[in-house]
Amino acid sequence: MALTRYYREKLKDGTLKPDAAQQAVLERLSALSVALNTTPPQKPSLLGKLFRKSALPAPKGLYIHGEVGRGKTMLMDLFHDSVQGWPKRRIHFHAFMQDIHAQRARLGGEDVINRMADELSLSAKLLCLDEMQIVDIADAMIIGRLYEALLARGVVLVTTSNLPLEGLYKDGLNRQLFLPFIARLRDTLDVVSLDSVTDYRLGRVRARETFLHPATAENRVAFNALWKDLTDNAQGEAETLEVLGRKLTVPKAAHGCAAFTFAELCGEALGPADYLAISKAYRTVFISGVAKLKSHQRNESKRFILMIDTFYDAGTRLVALAEAPAEELFPKNQHAFESQRTVSRLKEMQSASWWGAIPVET
Repeated sequence: MALTRYYREKLKDGTLKPDAAQQAVLERLSALSVALNTTPPQKPSLLGKLFRKSALPAPKGLYIHGEVGRGKTMLMDLFHDSVQGWPKRRIHFHAFMQDIHAQRARLGGEDVINRMADELSLSAKLLCLDEMQIVDIADAMIIGRLYEALLARGVVLVTTSNLPLEGLYKDGLNRQLFLPFIARLRDTLDVVSLDSVTDYRLGRVRARETFLHPATAENRVAFNALWKDLTDNAQGEAETLEVLGRKLTVPKAAHGCAAFTFAELCGEALGPADYLAISKAYRTVFISGVAKLKSHQRNESKRFILMIDTFYDAGTRLVALAEAPAEELFPKNQHAFESQRTVSRLKEMQSASWWGAIPVET
Protein backbone atom coordinates (compact mmCIF):
# COMPACT_ATOMS: atom_id res chain seq x y z
CA MET A 1 0.00 0.00 0.00
CA ALA A 2 1.23 3.49 -0.86
CA LEU A 3 2.61 5.30 2.15
CA THR A 4 0.40 8.40 1.83
CA ARG A 5 -2.72 6.27 1.46
CA TYR A 6 -1.85 4.22 4.53
CA TYR A 7 -1.27 7.41 6.51
CA ARG A 8 -4.63 8.83 5.39
CA GLU A 9 -6.38 5.66 6.55
CA LYS A 10 -4.72 6.01 9.95
CA LEU A 11 -6.04 9.56 10.14
CA LYS A 12 -9.51 8.47 9.10
CA ASP A 13 -9.83 5.73 11.73
CA GLY A 14 -8.48 8.01 14.45
CA THR A 15 -5.25 6.08 15.05
CA LEU A 16 -3.33 9.25 14.15
CA LYS A 17 -4.22 12.92 14.43
CA PRO A 18 -3.64 15.50 11.68
CA ASP A 19 -0.21 17.09 12.04
CA ALA A 20 1.15 19.39 9.32
CA ALA A 21 4.78 18.82 10.35
CA GLN A 22 4.37 15.04 10.19
CA GLN A 23 2.67 15.26 6.81
CA ALA A 24 5.54 17.34 5.41
CA VAL A 25 8.03 14.67 6.46
CA LEU A 26 5.69 11.96 5.19
CA GLU A 27 5.81 13.50 1.70
CA ARG A 28 9.61 13.21 1.69
CA LEU A 29 9.44 9.60 2.87
CA SER A 30 6.71 8.81 0.35
CA ALA A 31 8.84 10.16 -2.51
CA LEU A 32 11.74 7.98 -1.41
CA SER A 33 9.44 4.97 -1.04
CA VAL A 34 8.19 5.44 -4.64
CA ALA A 35 11.77 5.80 -5.90
CA LEU A 36 12.85 2.61 -4.17
CA ASN A 37 9.78 0.62 -5.22
CA THR A 38 10.24 1.59 -8.86
CA THR A 39 14.03 1.13 -8.89
CA PRO A 40 15.06 -2.19 -7.35
CA PRO A 41 18.57 -2.41 -5.93
CA GLN A 42 21.22 -3.18 -8.50
CA LYS A 43 23.75 -5.93 -8.10
CA PRO A 44 27.26 -4.52 -8.44
CA SER A 45 29.18 -5.38 -11.58
CA LEU A 46 32.60 -7.02 -11.47
CA LEU A 47 34.15 -3.59 -12.07
CA GLY A 48 31.98 -2.16 -9.32
CA LYS A 49 33.16 -4.84 -6.91
CA LEU A 50 36.76 -4.05 -7.71
CA PHE A 51 36.23 -0.36 -6.98
CA ARG A 52 33.73 -0.88 -4.14
CA LYS A 53 30.94 0.88 -6.03
CA SER A 54 27.39 -0.19 -6.84
CA ALA A 55 26.37 -0.43 -10.48
CA LEU A 56 24.00 2.51 -10.29
CA PRO A 57 23.78 5.31 -7.75
CA ALA A 58 21.12 4.59 -5.14
CA PRO A 59 18.48 7.21 -4.19
CA LYS A 60 19.42 9.67 -1.46
CA GLY A 61 18.39 8.64 2.03
CA LEU A 62 16.98 10.82 4.81
CA TYR A 63 18.13 12.16 8.17
CA ILE A 64 14.97 13.07 10.13
CA HIS A 65 15.47 15.04 13.33
CA GLY A 66 13.13 16.57 15.87
CA GLU A 67 12.33 16.61 19.56
CA VAL A 68 11.18 13.58 21.52
CA GLY A 69 7.70 12.22 20.85
CA ARG A 70 6.99 14.03 17.58
CA GLY A 71 6.35 10.89 15.54
CA LYS A 72 9.72 10.30 13.84
CA THR A 73 9.81 6.60 14.66
CA MET A 74 6.20 6.06 13.65
CA LEU A 75 6.78 7.68 10.24
CA MET A 76 9.98 5.76 9.62
CA ASP A 77 8.25 2.49 10.49
CA LEU A 78 5.41 3.26 8.06
CA PHE A 79 8.03 4.02 5.40
CA HIS A 80 9.96 0.82 6.14
CA ASP A 81 6.79 -1.26 5.75
CA SER A 82 5.90 0.49 2.47
CA VAL A 83 9.13 -0.46 0.67
CA GLN A 84 8.95 -3.70 -1.30
CA GLY A 85 11.62 -5.54 -3.25
CA TRP A 86 14.56 -4.19 -1.26
CA PRO A 87 16.37 -6.27 1.36
CA LYS A 88 15.84 -4.09 4.41
CA ARG A 89 16.54 -3.81 8.09
CA ARG A 90 15.01 -1.60 10.78
CA ILE A 91 16.90 -1.39 14.08
CA HIS A 92 17.56 1.00 16.95
CA PHE A 93 20.90 2.75 16.54
CA HIS A 94 22.36 1.58 19.87
CA ALA A 95 21.49 -2.04 19.05
CA PHE A 96 22.97 -1.61 15.58
CA MET A 97 26.26 -0.37 17.00
CA GLN A 98 26.39 -3.25 19.45
CA ASP A 99 25.98 -5.63 16.52
CA ILE A 100 28.72 -3.80 14.63
CA HIS A 101 31.20 -4.05 17.51
CA ALA A 102 30.41 -7.76 17.91
CA GLN A 103 30.79 -8.35 14.17
CA ARG A 104 34.08 -6.47 14.14
CA ALA A 105 35.41 -8.64 16.95
CA ARG A 106 34.26 -11.79 15.15
CA LEU A 107 35.77 -10.91 11.77
CA GLY A 108 38.93 -9.17 12.97
CA GLY A 109 42.02 -8.79 10.83
CA GLU A 110 42.76 -6.41 7.99
CA ASP A 111 40.12 -4.63 5.92
CA VAL A 112 37.49 -5.48 8.54
CA ILE A 113 35.31 -2.46 7.67
CA ASN A 114 34.88 -3.56 4.07
CA ARG A 115 34.19 -7.14 5.09
CA MET A 116 31.54 -5.96 7.56
CA ALA A 117 30.00 -3.78 4.87
CA ASP A 118 29.95 -6.74 2.48
CA GLU A 119 27.95 -8.79 5.01
CA LEU A 120 25.60 -5.97 5.90
CA SER A 121 24.85 -5.00 2.30
CA LEU A 122 23.95 -8.58 1.41
CA SER A 123 21.18 -8.62 4.02
CA ALA A 124 20.03 -4.98 3.79
CA LYS A 125 20.12 -2.52 0.92
CA LEU A 126 17.78 -0.26 2.90
CA LEU A 127 18.92 0.46 6.44
CA CYS A 128 16.51 2.24 8.82
CA LEU A 129 18.23 3.34 12.03
CA ASP A 130 16.08 4.73 14.83
CA GLU A 131 17.39 7.40 17.22
CA MET A 132 20.93 7.99 16.01
CA GLN A 133 22.99 9.37 18.86
CA ILE A 134 26.74 9.01 19.29
CA VAL A 135 27.65 8.77 22.96
CA ASP A 136 31.10 7.18 23.04
CA ILE A 137 34.37 7.37 21.19
CA ALA A 138 34.24 3.73 20.00
CA ASP A 139 31.06 4.40 18.01
CA ALA A 140 32.36 7.72 16.74
CA MET A 141 35.54 6.19 15.36
CA ILE A 142 33.86 3.38 13.42
CA ILE A 143 30.58 4.78 12.10
CA GLY A 144 32.07 7.19 9.56
CA ARG A 145 34.24 4.56 7.87
CA LEU A 146 31.43 2.02 7.87
CA TYR A 147 29.00 4.51 6.35
CA GLU A 148 31.37 5.22 3.46
CA ALA A 149 31.70 1.49 2.81
CA LEU A 150 27.92 1.00 2.85
CA LEU A 151 27.41 3.94 0.48
CA ALA A 152 29.85 2.35 -1.95
CA ARG A 153 27.67 -0.78 -1.94
CA GLY A 154 24.47 1.08 -2.75
CA VAL A 155 22.93 0.93 0.73
CA VAL A 156 20.25 3.57 1.35
CA LEU A 157 20.13 5.00 4.88
CA VAL A 158 17.08 6.47 6.60
CA THR A 159 17.67 7.51 10.18
CA THR A 160 15.90 9.44 12.91
CA SER A 161 17.50 11.47 15.68
CA ASN A 162 16.48 13.80 18.47
CA LEU A 163 19.44 15.96 17.44
CA PRO A 164 20.24 18.05 14.37
CA LEU A 165 23.36 16.93 12.56
CA GLU A 166 25.50 19.54 14.32
CA GLY A 167 24.41 18.13 17.69
CA LEU A 168 25.78 14.64 17.11
CA TYR A 169 28.58 13.74 19.52
CA LYS A 170 28.61 17.33 20.80
CA ASP A 171 31.51 17.94 23.22
CA GLY A 172 32.65 14.34 22.68
CA LEU A 173 36.25 13.21 23.01
CA ASN A 174 38.27 14.09 19.87
CA ARG A 175 35.09 15.36 18.21
CA GLN A 176 37.13 17.04 15.46
CA LEU A 177 37.78 13.55 14.07
CA PHE A 178 34.01 13.03 13.86
CA LEU A 179 33.19 16.24 11.97
CA PRO A 180 33.95 14.82 8.48
CA PHE A 181 31.25 12.21 9.08
CA ILE A 182 28.71 14.94 9.88
CA ALA A 183 29.69 16.74 6.67
CA ARG A 184 29.38 13.50 4.73
CA LEU A 185 25.88 12.87 6.09
CA ARG A 186 24.86 16.35 5.00
CA ASP A 187 26.22 15.73 1.51
CA THR A 188 24.66 12.31 1.01
CA LEU A 189 21.33 12.52 2.88
CA ASP A 190 18.39 14.89 2.68
CA VAL A 191 18.16 16.46 6.14
CA VAL A 192 14.55 16.96 7.27
CA SER A 193 13.31 18.57 10.47
CA LEU A 194 10.09 17.35 12.08
CA ASP A 195 8.99 20.57 13.78
CA SER A 196 5.71 19.43 15.32
CA VAL A 197 4.73 21.37 18.44
CA THR A 198 3.07 18.31 19.97
CA ASP A 199 4.91 15.72 22.04
CA TYR A 200 2.58 12.76 21.48
CA ARG A 201 4.31 10.47 23.94
CA LEU A 202 4.24 13.13 26.64
CA GLY A 203 0.51 13.52 26.08
CA ARG A 204 0.10 9.93 27.22
CA VAL A 205 1.77 10.75 30.56
CA ARG A 206 -0.07 13.93 31.51
CA ALA A 207 -2.24 13.67 34.63
CA ARG A 208 -0.49 10.43 35.62
CA GLU A 209 1.91 9.83 38.49
CA THR A 210 5.54 9.30 37.53
CA PHE A 211 6.84 8.66 41.08
CA LEU A 212 4.76 5.68 42.12
CA HIS A 213 4.64 4.47 45.73
CA PRO A 214 4.36 2.12 47.50
CA ALA A 215 5.47 -0.78 45.31
CA THR A 216 2.06 -2.45 45.16
CA ALA A 217 0.89 -4.69 42.34
CA GLU A 218 -1.37 -1.86 41.14
CA ASN A 219 1.52 0.61 41.00
CA ARG A 220 3.72 -1.92 39.24
CA VAL A 221 1.05 -2.26 36.55
CA ALA A 222 0.97 1.54 36.22
CA PHE A 223 4.79 1.66 36.06
CA ASN A 224 4.85 -0.92 33.26
CA ALA A 225 2.05 0.89 31.44
CA LEU A 226 4.11 4.08 31.42
CA TRP A 227 6.99 2.17 29.85
CA LYS A 228 4.69 0.87 27.11
CA ASP A 229 3.25 4.33 26.47
CA LEU A 230 6.63 6.06 26.26
CA THR A 231 8.24 3.37 24.10
CA ASP A 232 5.31 2.68 21.76
CA ASN A 233 4.84 -0.79 23.31
CA ALA A 234 8.46 -1.83 22.77
CA GLN A 235 9.75 -4.69 24.90
CA GLY A 236 13.19 -3.10 25.09
CA GLU A 237 16.57 -4.78 24.74
CA ALA A 238 19.79 -4.74 26.73
CA GLU A 239 22.42 -2.25 25.58
CA THR A 240 25.90 -1.22 26.69
CA LEU A 241 27.49 2.18 27.11
CA GLU A 242 31.22 2.77 27.15
CA VAL A 243 32.27 4.81 30.18
CA LEU A 244 35.93 5.68 30.66
CA GLY A 245 37.06 2.60 28.77
CA ARG A 246 34.70 0.13 30.46
CA LYS A 247 31.25 -1.21 29.67
CA LEU A 248 28.11 -0.16 31.52
CA THR A 249 25.17 -2.52 30.99
CA VAL A 250 21.73 -1.01 30.41
CA PRO A 251 19.30 -3.88 31.18
CA LYS A 252 16.46 -2.62 28.98
CA ALA A 253 16.25 0.27 26.51
CA ALA A 254 13.92 1.45 23.75
CA HIS A 255 12.91 4.74 22.11
CA GLY A 256 15.13 6.93 24.25
CA CYS A 257 14.06 5.23 27.49
CA ALA A 258 16.19 3.04 29.75
CA ALA A 259 15.07 0.83 32.65
CA PHE A 260 17.10 -0.15 35.71
CA THR A 261 16.53 -1.39 39.24
CA PHE A 262 17.60 0.74 42.17
CA ALA A 263 20.15 -1.93 43.09
CA GLU A 264 21.72 -1.75 39.62
CA LEU A 265 22.13 2.02 39.80
CA CYS A 266 22.85 2.65 43.47
CA GLY A 267 23.90 -0.73 44.87
CA GLU A 268 26.80 -1.08 42.44
CA ALA A 269 30.00 0.98 42.40
CA LEU A 270 28.81 3.58 39.91
CA GLY A 271 29.90 7.20 39.84
CA PRO A 272 29.30 10.57 38.17
CA ALA A 273 30.60 9.44 34.77
CA ASP A 274 28.16 6.53 34.70
CA TYR A 275 25.11 8.64 35.57
CA LEU A 276 26.20 11.29 33.08
CA ALA A 277 26.56 8.69 30.31
CA ILE A 278 23.04 7.41 31.05
CA SER A 279 21.60 10.92 30.99
CA LYS A 280 23.27 11.65 27.65
CA ALA A 281 22.10 8.42 26.05
CA TYR A 282 18.49 8.37 27.29
CA ARG A 283 15.83 11.03 27.64
CA THR A 284 13.79 9.06 30.21
CA VAL A 285 15.02 6.70 32.93
CA PHE A 286 12.78 4.14 34.64
CA ILE A 287 13.90 2.94 38.08
CA SER A 288 12.10 0.17 39.95
CA GLY A 289 12.75 -1.02 43.50
CA VAL A 290 13.67 2.40 44.89
CA ALA A 291 14.38 1.49 48.49
CA LYS A 292 13.54 3.15 51.76
CA LEU A 293 17.17 3.51 52.79
CA LYS A 294 18.54 2.30 56.10
CA SER A 295 21.10 4.17 58.19
CA HIS A 296 23.87 1.70 57.31
CA GLN A 297 23.32 2.20 53.54
CA ARG A 298 25.54 5.26 53.34
CA ASN A 299 27.02 4.35 49.96
CA GLU A 300 23.62 3.70 48.42
CA SER A 301 22.35 7.02 49.81
CA LYS A 302 25.31 8.96 48.40
CA ARG A 303 24.94 7.34 44.98
CA PHE A 304 21.21 8.04 44.93
CA ILE A 305 21.83 11.71 45.73
CA LEU A 306 24.56 11.94 43.09
CA MET A 307 22.40 10.20 40.50
CA ILE A 308 19.41 12.48 41.02
CA ASP A 309 21.68 15.56 40.94
CA THR A 310 23.12 14.38 37.61
CA PHE A 311 19.72 13.58 36.10
CA TYR A 312 18.33 16.88 37.35
CA ASP A 313 21.16 18.91 35.79
CA ALA A 314 20.72 17.05 32.50
CA GLY A 315 16.94 17.53 32.38
CA THR A 316 16.35 13.76 32.45
CA ARG A 317 12.78 12.56 32.86
CA LEU A 318 12.37 10.04 35.68
CA VAL A 319 9.75 7.35 36.25
CA ALA A 320 10.19 5.59 39.59
CA LEU A 321 8.56 2.76 41.53
CA ALA A 322 9.44 3.26 45.19
CA GLU A 323 8.75 1.74 48.60
CA ALA A 324 7.79 5.14 50.05
CA PRO A 325 7.22 8.77 49.07
CA ALA A 326 10.33 10.82 48.33
CA GLU A 327 10.39 12.55 51.74
CA GLU A 328 10.51 9.17 53.52
CA LEU A 329 13.33 7.55 51.51
CA PHE A 330 16.30 8.83 53.52
CA PRO A 331 17.18 8.05 57.17
CA LYS A 332 16.67 11.00 59.48
CA ASN A 333 19.73 13.18 60.18
CA GLN A 334 21.82 11.50 57.45
CA HIS A 335 23.09 13.67 54.59
CA ALA A 336 20.49 16.15 55.85
CA PHE A 337 21.10 19.00 53.42
CA GLU A 338 21.79 16.79 50.39
CA SER A 339 18.82 14.53 51.05
CA GLN A 340 16.45 17.49 51.40
CA ARG A 341 17.71 18.85 48.10
CA THR A 342 17.21 15.45 46.48
CA VAL A 343 13.65 15.21 47.79
CA SER A 344 12.92 18.68 46.44
CA ARG A 345 14.36 17.76 43.05
CA LEU A 346 12.44 14.50 42.91
CA LYS A 347 9.22 16.41 43.45
CA GLU A 348 10.10 18.94 40.77
CA MET A 349 10.94 16.14 38.36
CA GLN A 350 7.36 14.86 38.73
CA SER A 351 5.84 18.14 37.58
CA ALA A 352 4.14 18.73 34.23
CA SER A 353 6.49 21.64 33.57
CA TRP A 354 9.50 19.33 34.01
CA TRP A 355 8.13 16.74 31.63
CA GLY A 356 7.21 19.40 29.12
CA ALA A 357 10.58 21.14 29.23
CA ILE A 358 12.80 21.34 26.15
CA PRO A 359 15.55 18.70 26.37
CA VAL A 360 18.83 20.00 27.73
CA GLU A 361 21.67 19.78 25.19
CA THR A 362 24.66 17.88 26.46
